[in-house]
Amino acid sequence: MDKVYSIRRLFYEQGKSISDIIAETGHDRKTIVKYLDMTNFNLPEPEPSDPEALCPKLDKFKPLIDSWLMEDKNAPRKQRHTATKVYDRLEKETEDFDCSYRLVAQYVAFRKQKLNLDNKEGFIPLIHYPGEAQADFGAATFFENSMEHEGKYLVLSFPHSNAGYPQLMYGENSECFMEAMIAIFKHIGGVPKEIWFDNASTIVTKILKDGQRELTDKFLRFSAHYGFTYKFMNPNSGNEKGHVEAKVKYTRNNFMVPVPHFVSLADHNQILLSESDADFDREHYRHEGVTIKSLFEEDKAVLLPLPEIDFDCSRYESARTDKWGRFNLDEGKHEYSASPEAASDVVWLKITSDKVFVMDMDHKPIVTHRRLYGDHKQSSMEWLPYLTAISRKPRSLFNSGIFEMMPESMQKYMKSCSNTDRGKVLKILAEQTKRTGFDSALQTVKQALMYQATDPDSLQNLYRRIYSDVPVLPPLPSQKGVPGVIQMPVDLSAYDIALKKGGVING
Repeated sequence: MDKVYSIRRLFYEQGKSISDIIAETGHDRKTIVKYLDMTNFNLPEPEPSDPEALCPKLDKFKPLIDSWLMEDKNAPRKQRHTATKVYDRLEKETEDFDCSYRLVAQYVAFRKQKLNLDNKEGFIPLIHYPGEAQADFGAATFFENSMEHEGKYLVLSFPHSNAGYPQLMYGENSECFMEAMIAIFKHIGGVPKEIWFDNASTIVTKILKDGQRELTDKFLRFSAHYGFTYKFMNPNSGNEKGHVEAKVKYTRNNFMVPVPHFVSLADHNQILLSESDADFDREHYRHEGVTIKSLFEEDKAVLLPLPEIDFDCSRYESARTDKWGRFNLDEGKHEYSASPEAASDVVWLKITSDKVFVMDMDHKPIVTHRRLYGDHKQSSMEWLPYLTAISRKPRSLFNSGIFEMMPESMQKYMKSCSNTDRGKVLKILAEQTKRTGFDSALQTVKQALMYQATDPDSLQNLYRRIYSDVPVLPPLPSQKGVPGVIQMPVDLSAYDIALKKGGVING
């Protein structure tokens, strides 16, 4: 249509002659006249095709094609005739064959449908060999240090043995996914030969028409580093990795109920791995008298060796800070602080599943944040660089943006301090923040406000009283054989005589 439009535009809009159009476009006169005289630009309605009535030249070969396709009913799915294979065999094994590939492909597709060889609604039982694994995600709520997380968990399952290992994660990003996979690899002492995945966006960027995938560069490097072969399921085909989907449900019912409460996610994930090992003493659901544990030994026997060098799962990127030294991640939902010195500048970030390491462009560390998760707006503020900076210039506190960023109780306390004490107080708060965190410094300030203690010494003493490192000793146990205390009679009259001689009046 581009060619038709160009020719008609030259003639009707620009007024050029047919000879001029021939010279300009290179098309022959017959073609140009045809397009100039064209009045109907509708596509012809498609005619229903009848593969049985196609080119008569194929008729004598149809019985042979049918016989090959009938034999395919007893052949493995991956070893059945394709249209290309049928065409190649007809060329090599028959005489006088001169039909086109397109004709053969149409007939093969028609006969496969008739013979139910392409039944897309049916499911074929899959055979899984030792060393194959499947990976999938589930959603779970958990509490870490009393903080609620709407997290995810990865399950790596082994269909041959029915073994499976879960790892809790804060999210479903590539850092969480790869760190969880590596933890499982290290626990079992090897890497599965082949791993089946769905089309998660952390791995697959695009599904192409021919069924191929465009994969993220990070996943390609990850798979190459550990040497496993990856396989992806067709969209909306959960049955193809039904084992891991069942294992995700089993994990939720047996390891996530009741809702987990723990102090450290890393420590709890180690517990999950150990609990999974203990769970393998169960009998396999298909093999009477055979445990999952014994079959899993067959899986482990063919695992690939772990690489000598760990894979770096971190994400590296740069960010520009605002005039207060803050920057945003995750499409602006999560705000982090850097330092006053890095205001209106570019900082370098190393992002893991649970940390955001902020560095200058020479990769010198500035601060480290706990990584934020969730779709709502949040901010993480590391106060030490700000308190350290302002303690050097305490007189500029109230004119700086730092003061406005401070919590209300700290603003009130700083206003109550004298001009001579304010610098010392800021240094003390910076020291306390460095030692036990900003929350402890803030709590000390609140106590100081209660006692109206605005001098540096009082602030320091209150901190020591609240956050003293003096260990609490257990009471001494009572022991047999220790003699009791005997009250001895004491006569103090001699001391009284001596005191009177010295001129001391004794009441």
